[in-house]
Amino acid sequence: MGHRKKHAPKRGSLAFLPRGRAARPIGRIRYWPDVEEGPKLLGFMGYKAGMTHVFIIDNEPGSSTYGKEIMTSATVLDAPPILICAIRAYTKDVYGLKTFTEAWIENPPEEVERVFTLPEKFDTEKNLKKIEENLDKIAEFRVIAITQPRQASGVPKKKPDVMEIKIGGGTIQEQFEYAKSILGKEVSAEEVFKEGQYVDVIAITKGKGFQGPVKRWGVKILPRKSRKTKRGVAAIGPWKPARVMYSVPRAGQMGYHQRTEFNKKILKIGKNGEEVTPKGGFVRYGIIKGPYILIEGSVPGPKKRLVRLRYPARPPKRVEEAVPVQITAVSLESQQGK
Repeated sequence: MGHRKKHAPKRGSLAFLPRGRAARPIGRIRYWPDVEEGPKLLGFMGYKAGMTHVFIIDNEPGSSTYGKEIMTSATVLDAPPILICAIRAYTKDVYGLKTFTEAWIENPPEEVERVFTLPEKFDTEKNLKKIEENLDKIAEFRVIAITQPRQASGVPKKKPDVMEIKIGGGTIQEQFEYAKSILGKEVSAEEVFKEGQYVDVIAITKGKGFQGPVKRWGVKILPRKSRKTKRGVAAIGPWKPARVMYSVPRAGQMGYHQRTEFNKKILKIGKNGEEVTPKGGFVRYGIIKGPYILIEGSVPGPKKRLVRLRYPARPPKRVEEAVPVQITAVSLESQQGK
């Protein structure tokens, strides 16, 4: 028997090229799904505190452990309520959505000045009236919401993160009334999501800097006697075409990319974070004192990074409605030294 050549494909997908750094540390949502019931906000956000493990009764239809107690990993998000600062109305033409106008609250918090300079006075009533008179032209409503990092005990900053969240469900008139009702008010996670429902998680992954092709693409390390290089590709391509093709593994930026993880289950939305904070607090985060969201599995990004949640773009067909998960125990063992 002769020696059989072993072949292994390159690790790493070409689907995410170019692997450049994300423009900013907050994920950008480019698509909002349609929902039937409403009107309601289609997204929320929180700061990643860390991971733990929980014991739950498996309620996944068709699962081999259905009805049994299983252990699963879970991510804890520190999720203080968001503040709705403005309503933004959009019209639509052949080129897509166009901003029609915005209605800001009279006295936005001082923290917003850390993000951008605001006019001295907002005429909220005038802009709301302008929207109301042109409701037939409006295609959709979004709110401009800010986070409140002062209420997230482990986040060492005061500057809020500002983002748009679409209002979905109901008629345009109903959406406008709903937007007016929450303008200037705080909205908590339990007003947006239900326990047991699926959400999409959008965040920027951990940054790993400039890495070579072995770590970045998983290419094989060349034999000891190789000339010039060992931790690289043996040939970067044929003579023709006379250029290096994009599919060849090269060194470059690794990590700090935007990623969306679809259909992560919300295990619990709680008000007192000390229920899930391990002894001594989360490593590199600390103790959660206020509201939190417990998500099954892992989410992208390091500790303290903002994680955005959205109603699922492609929910599982087998799941018709959110069924709360029965949690039997949450691990509070110290994470220090792990």
